[in-house]
Amino acid sequence: MDQIAAMRVFARVVEAGTFTRAADLLQMPKPSVTKLVQQLESHLRVKLLQRTTRRVTVTPEGAAYYERISRVLADIDDIEADVTNAQASPRGRLRVDIGSSLANRILIPMLPAFHRRYPDILLELGVSDRPVHLIGEGVDCVLRGGVLSDPSLVARRVAQMPYMTCATPDYLKRHGTPRTPTDLLEGHRVVSYFLSGTGRYVPPRYEHGHEQIEINGRAVIAVNESTAHLTALLTGLGVAQTFAFMAQPYVESGALVELLTDWEPAPMVVSVAYPSSRHMSAKLRAFVDWTVEAFAPYGSVDGR
Repeated sequence: MDQIAAMRVFARVVEAGTFTRAADLLQMPKPSVTKLVQQLESHLRVKLLQRTTRRVTVTPEGAAYYERISRVLADIDDIEADVTNAQASPRGRLRVDIGSSLANRILIPMLPAFHRRYPDILLELGVSDRPVHLIGEGVDCVLRGGVLSDPSLVARRVAQMPYMTCATPDYLKRHGTPRTPTDLLEGHRVVSYFLSGTGRYVPPRYEHGHEQIEINGRAVIAVNESTAHLTALLTGLGVAQTFAFMAQPYVESGALVELLTDWEPAPMVVSVAYPSSRHMSAKLRAFVDWTVEAFAPYGSVDGR
């Protein structure tokens, strides 16, 4: 038995919650994963996992073992990085999860520059607006907007994204132009946004001096993905509050009209976040540092 390999496999099973998911993340056959864990348990003469048809549960002994080998595996990675000079030339697969609008409008167009600098990093982008469980899904880091409430994550703020309220010229001809946010409550329609994880609607927010207001107008459509939200806005379905970097090209072309310019909310903070419990590899450090640099034109607020 390769004990280091068995330890890595066991750690991944604990993090993924199932043998099947761990095998997918490790790109190994499931029987091989099962065999290595069984060999490790036989070697240690202790039960590390309780298996059910759907999920595995870590035994108290397994939890204690996982906590200690996580530090050992991180030390091994550090040693190998130093020996192979990986800090100067990071390599390997890096899984990043990012929202649709940030991926399509900002990150992906800049990736040729990233790969010129780090040609040996294979970047796997999970593109969605849904919340992800980083350790359980094998994700190295996420790029997300708003407040990150998970205390297990280390978040580095990279940008501030202002909002813009817009509608199409045709919609405004039919419904009139709102002058204040409360005008949206009478005779107007709103393109709403709801969160994928909870289904909670996110009402448009407006600020004017010290006055703050949220508007729950009459929604004719609600969307849980930012690019589709913009598409619904462009069809003339109603008024919507979206990110300025997405709407600005359409405002300049005349496809959208900016509204309520005296009532702008605070910008949304965008952060790159990764698990505090996971070793920060050279490839992850390279991506995080590059992201801070790449997002600098979008109102960087570099900090921790």
